[in-house]
Formats: sequence, structure tokens, C-alpha cells
Amino acid sequence: MTSRRLRICADDYGLAPGVSRAIRDLLAARRLNATSVMTLFAGLSEEAGRLRAAAAGGSASIGLHLTLTGGFVPLAAAPLPGATHLPSLSQLAAAAFSGRIDGPAVAAEIEAQFAAFEAAFGHPPHHVDGHQHAHVLPAIRPLVLAATRRRAPGAWVRDCTPARGVGIGLDAKGRVIGLLSAGLAQAAARHGLGANRGFAGAYGFDRPEAFAPVLARALARLPDGGLVMVHPGHVDDLLATRDPVTGAREVERGVLSGTGFPELLRQSGAVLA
Repeated sequence: MTSRRLRICADDYGLAPGVSRAIRDLLAARRLNATSVMTLFAGLSEEAGRLRAAAAGGSASIGLHLTLTGGFVPLAAAPLPGATHLPSLSQLAAAAFSGRIDGPAVAAEIEAQFAAFEAAFGHPPHHVDGHQHAHVLPAIRPLVLAATRRRAPGAWVRDCTPARGVGIGLDAKGRVIGLLSAGLAQAAARHGLGANRGFAGAYGFDRPEAFAPVLARALARLPDGGLVMVHPGHVDDLLATRDPVTGAREVERGVLSGTGFPELLRQSGAVLA
């Protein structure tokens, strides 16, 4: 029987030193085989060098985590007219559904983040996704796909449609993001881009105890080519100022680095490839 090939992708590389260090350690230990990089913050070139060293000798997918939300200062322009900082996800979603997105500004910011990634890593991203899944929103999705086709034609794009049987326990946000992802893989294909086949890993970060069963279910049920999203990290002072998700990152890191993970992977019949 052929093993199912899955990717476990850690989001938010570059968000804070503790997050980046945890991701590098897990990549080096072959507990992950993908990570998505934020390009907004100082020290990107140094973090890129450390990531390349940690991933050396493997086939890790190093992708761009397009960041259009979170309250951060953009590299080029904010998505909402007159704004100087990136909006919250709810603000961006409201603008996307009401036609208030500044399309040229979004396109400029996407271009700037692609350029920053390429300057730091020396090559285009292997895959593209979005912080808080903003890349699936109306008015944002076509800009992301067009930029990816132009800047990284060999990349795959994250499809957040939950795989059958792994969406149990999704909160309202997870269900909405799944619905908004409908048709993304087909749209990516029309741009000559690939996409993952099945998605898992979403849960409420206020319930970190849910991560272990979510991971086990994902490994057991995702189809070949499926993707598990994770958010491991060490909590440091900088992370606490930049993102509300803290304790869950420590829990995820502990599960992924734990002695039981290789056996869980073996029992699931999946391989990281």
C-alpha cells in the first residue's frame, strides 16, 4: 500500500524570534516539511539564512505568508483607503465584501512582500498562503493568484477547504474560511498553479488541548497531497506584543517535538514528503 504524502506547514516564520527558532528546530528534526514566511519585520535576511541552514538536505517547501492583516506597518501600502497600518481580519473581510478594498494598494503590497521574500531567500517562494487566510477573500484572491503566476509560476497556493472528515470541531471562523475557499484550487489551476489536496489544522486557539486530536485526525484522514497547518513557537516578549496566539504555540511545539509524534505518523500511514 502506497503511503499518503502530506505536508505539515508551520505558519508565521519571522513573526518573532521564538516562533522562528521553534520552526527551525522542527524542520531540522523532520517533524515539519513546510513553513510560511512573514516578510514585514526587521531581520528577515538573517532569519532566512538560519532557515536555509535548518532545512538543508531536505525537501521543505519554503513559502510566502502574505500578510494583509494584523495591525502591522505594511511594506508598501495598506489595503484600506487612507490607512497607515494593516487592518484586522474582520475589517479586511468587511471591506472585501462591500467593495471598499483599495485594489492597487493591495497589489502593491503583495508585490512588495514577494520582492522582500526573493531578496532574502534568493528565489521565489515554493508556495503562497495568507496570514489569517486573507488570501481567500473576495477581491484579494485574484490579486494573489495573478501575482503568484507572475512572480512564482512554479508555486502552489494554499486551499483552505477542509478535507472530508477532518473539519469536526471547526469554529465559525474556520467554517467560513472553508466556504470562502470554494473553487480556489480550480482558479489556481487556471493560472497554471498547483494547490494542496485537502486542508486541516484549524481549531480554536483558546482551546489548545484540541490540537493533539486535531493533528491525529488530520494525519489519519487527509488524502494524498493534503496539508496540515500548524503554529508552533516559543513564547517571547516580542511575540506577546505582535500576536494574541501564545500559549497554543507552546502546546503545538510540544506535541510536534514529542516522542510520540513519529509513532503517530507511522500509525496514520502517512509520510512527510
